[in-house]
Amino acid sequence: MRAAVSQLRTVGEHVELELGDDLANSPRYNDDIAPTRATQRTWSKWHVASLWVGMAICVPTYTLGGVLTAYFGLSVAEALWTILIANIVVLIPLTLNAFPGTRYGIPCPVVLRASFGIIGSNVPSLVRALVACGWFGVQTLFGGIAIHLLLSALFPAWAALGGTGEVIGFFIFWIANIVVVIRGSESIKLLEALAAPLLLIVAIGLLFWALPKISVSALLAAPANRPEGAPLIGYFMAGLTAMVGFWATLSLNIPDFSRYAKSQRAQVLGQIIGLPLTMFLFAGLGVVLTAASVELVGEAISDPINLIGKIDSPFWVTLAMAMIILATISTNTAANIVSPTNVFQNVAPKIIDESRGVLLTGLIGIVLMSWELLKRLGWLDTDVSVESLYSNWLIGYSSLLGPIAGIMIVDYFLVRKQQYDVLALYQDNAGYPAWNAAGFVAFLVPVALTALALKLPVLSWFYTYGWFTGSILGGLLYYIVARKQ
Repeated sequence: MRAAVSQLRTVGEHVELELGDDLANSPRYNDDIAPTRATQRTWSKWHVASLWVGMAICVPTYTLGGVLTAYFGLSVAEALWTILIANIVVLIPLTLNAFPGTRYGIPCPVVLRASFGIIGSNVPSLVRALVACGWFGVQTLFGGIAIHLLLSALFPAWAALGGTGEVIGFFIFWIANIVVVIRGSESIKLLEALAAPLLLIVAIGLLFWALPKISVSALLAAPANRPEGAPLIGYFMAGLTAMVGFWATLSLNIPDFSRYAKSQRAQVLGQIIGLPLTMFLFAGLGVVLTAASVELVGEAISDPINLIGKIDSPFWVTLAMAMIILATISTNTAANIVSPTNVFQNVAPKIIDESRGVLLTGLIGIVLMSWELLKRLGWLDTDVSVESLYSNWLIGYSSLLGPIAGIMIVDYFLVRKQQYDVLALYQDNAGYPAWNAAGFVAFLVPVALTALALKLPVLSWFYTYGWFTGSILGGLLYYIVARKQ
């Protein structure tokens, strides 16, 4: 029989909830966004590392190489350094924002209730969720192309479907992703552990296929695609901001995963082991092979799926596509479905459960990718490419997410001294305000400056370096305003 009043108890370094009727009946609570129990916190440092290997080894990571060289004016060597530095930098907010998730077992939207308010947390959460839904659509598109190429290699008649086959593949891949997430966190953990090595095998195979046909030294010595004599710093910082922006999303919702970690040590070491080197190696492979694709197959190709599709061997194409499909599902489920699912539940916990949150995420992903699906069906004519879309999107949305990351870190470590009233986070009028003015001042001021920077050349640096300027200013403003409340 359940007690009338909820209680907290400490289990090792974790805080665990003993649910009572007060929280069970609260409109801010449901079982899916409740604190994880100690028995659910089973992820070791190797599980966390596998999570990152599984998320980092994906098609968009590979295409970052082409984005940096084609859209940000960097040489191949400069792009490699930018990727490595960016992923060392992004470890800081990732590991720090993971702390409350590991200690209290709470997901990102509940963490945000402390700094933005019980109701106000929905604003930054929905900003994050919209981005995730967009990335879900992009990843599902890549997965759908892989399914189309796999079926084309197995059944030559399928290749005649062209773009229609890719759209059918999109929806097959969409269903597979939804099924995995609805099955729960243990399914994601097992999938990551299985899938992480597979795309790495594909990458190594691509490298062995390409190396005899290209000169790596010549590629590294190739000049940058920017005006002659233009200083490097501006291009480097824009590229660095975009690369940090690539994982700016996960730097917010990392509590969605760290709530399953065995310890703080496990989440910190797992992220250090899993992220920087994996991103550097796989994105670096993308830099090299994108630059070399003209020599390899006669045209510039910035993603491994279409590059593999050019290989004249149905067996190897089929095997590689099967591995890419599984690995891309692992990336998409962890990086792009878990977060918005928790966010939508945070909006209305008693109406939206995990299954409904997953389906809502999937439907929004279809809507956001509808223009590309219509384009591939031949029903819409547009020159906008997926690569150019997210090369511009990376800087833009990192400017929005940077202040939120800074606010979360400052709130937990400096303002609240690593202490949350977990019971109050799940109730109205129990200690946290419905709307926290400090959070919104610290968020809206950097966002307003970013908007001005798009119009005023004198402030263009604020947009170009958006994640850094936003996170520093947001954190500083939050500390000042919160201390005066």
